[in-house]
Amino acid sequence: MKAAIYSRVFEDEHREEVQLFFDELQNQKIEPVIFHQFFEQIKNEITLPTDTKTFSLYEDLTEEIEFIISLGGDGTLLDTVTLVRDKRISVMGINFGRLGFLASIGRDEVKTAVKAIAKRTYVEDARTLIHIDADIPLFGNVPYALNEFSIHKRDVASMIKIHTYLNGEFLNTYWADGLIVATPTGSTGYSLSCNGPIVFPDSGSFVITPVAPHNLNVRPIVVPDTNIISFEVESRADHIICALDSRREIVHKNVTLAVKKESFEINLVRLSENNFLQTLRNKLTWGLDKRN
Repeated sequence: MKAAIYSRVFEDEHREEVQLFFDELQNQKIEPVIFHQFFEQIKNEITLPTDTKTFSLYEDLTEEIEFIISLGGDGTLLDTVTLVRDKRISVMGINFGRLGFLASIGRDEVKTAVKAIAKRTYVEDARTLIHIDADIPLFGNVPYALNEFSIHKRDVASMIKIHTYLNGEFLNTYWADGLIVATPTGSTGYSLSCNGPIVFPDSGSFVITPVAPHNLNVRPIVVPDTNIISFEVESRADHIICALDSRREIVHKNVTLAVKKESFEINLVRLSENNFLQTLRNKLTWGLDKRN
């Protein structure tokens, strides 16, 4: 069995857990294929198999690779998704970051996670992606995101007007700093910080959430993910910001934009004893108020 390993950066404080992770891979006879930039950081710090292979691009992920394991926080896992694309490689996130909604496996569960892969006792959750179409090339060969698409004003600009349509039918004009269209997975991310609702991963929906709206009666709305959501932007500035998760591009305000459900999904791996409700309770500390 082969598993690709992706991480952005090696931090010395995590040396012990990272070494334990690679030792357990060897114990379970799982061959690691390490992201090249990460391999260069750890090759003199961590004991690795002598013939360890590396990868750099989407094209390097061969059919032999069954899993890709992300070592980091949610941002690292989102980067991992851009490498996997439509290859149907399952993604596991081990949280070496902070909050970890997506990378929900704690670094104290490293051995358990690797054993679950080896014994195939894990659970896979299919997660919807959001796809962006535009009349200019945007985001290269990865015009999709796991969490959200967003439109923003430039830093020094005044608020913008975003005319929004569902399947060509007018929904609303948002006077705001920006607008987020989140997947169910992304509903616990940026959208949540802008007072968007939490929706279940299998709900088949998008959440449209304004960022700092001018009118307080403008609220987030949940729509079926069968809709094509299109936008027309008015701004005093010539340019706006478009973002897919942590990636962003500056485009002219006259650009034609539309988002829809991507044609493929990403499979996220979790331990069998973990589920969405448990993650919510742990990460949002629900039910821990001593007054309850």
